[in-house]
Amino acid sequence: MALTGVIRCGDVALRVLDMKDALHHYIDIMGLIETTTDSAGRVYLKCWDEHDLYSVVLREAAEAGCDFIGYKVARDRDLDGFSKRIRDFGIDVEERPAGWLRGSGRRLVFTIPSGHELHLYADKELATEGNGIPLRNPESFREDLKGVAPMRMEHALVFGPNVPETIRFFVEVLDFDLTEQIVAPDGTQITGFLACNNKVHDFAIVKHDAPKFHHVSFWLDSWNDLLRASDYFGKYRVPIDHGPTRHGISRGTTIYFWDPSGNRNEVFTGGYIWYPDRPPITWDAAELPKAIFYPTPGGVPQLETFTTVLT
Repeated sequence: MALTGVIRCGDVALRVLDMKDALHHYIDIMGLIETTTDSAGRVYLKCWDEHDLYSVVLREAAEAGCDFIGYKVARDRDLDGFSKRIRDFGIDVEERPAGWLRGSGRRLVFTIPSGHELHLYADKELATEGNGIPLRNPESFREDLKGVAPMRMEHALVFGPNVPETIRFFVEVLDFDLTEQIVAPDGTQITGFLACNNKVHDFAIVKHDAPKFHHVSFWLDSWNDLLRASDYFGKYRVPIDHGPTRHGISRGTTIYFWDPSGNRNEVFTGGYIWYPDRPPITWDAAELPKAIFYPTPGGVPQLETFTTVLT
């Protein structure tokens, strides 16, 4: 596949209540690698199989949540075209210079119709150690990993208003594909899953009355790795929201859990491969429980915390 334009989800910036507790969670338990810090007190982390300097940025604040979600474009000159398209859609765009975020090239910063801040960027410094495996004649694994050790940051999901307009923005302006959706009885979109490559989704949104953050997801390679992660969560008393279980949407397997600040994380694996000629899947709102958590022998799990606890 020749990836052009927006090619992947590149970084997520989270607000945490206590940096020491957050680093214990993301480094000691999750197994992310700290790569750098900056003068604003932000800490930059990467997953082991990522070559970029970071994919997760932590900032200590009085309230948990997400500052922004960043998407990488193929070339720096693509940013100029996207800047015009975003403005033509009726959204203001701010350009922040290279270095505003540690190791990043210039960034387009804008607020999508749901009220969330998004960034587009083309360039990011590579981590000194890369992914710890040589680019020539590599081994297939690293021996120094600890904790859950996800391979990469996978996607982000938000709750917010203006779902149809947000979906339209991603499709018409950023050239994402709508892979799956949940619709109300009148046909109105209340949830959308969108992809800019052949993953099931790089961004997702669920209808809510205010812009909120639901989760950042990290990729594991197999169901066995997911079960191993659940053992870590049990050992370290990490509070679990739901899982291990399977989604109806995406068909992926999942565990949802919280960091010490109350930001929801997910570890995720499986699902189907998306191709642009594949038609999107539609779920009726009445089937929401099955769409989110596919039935298990005990029945469809209740969704209370999953749909009400947001940051």
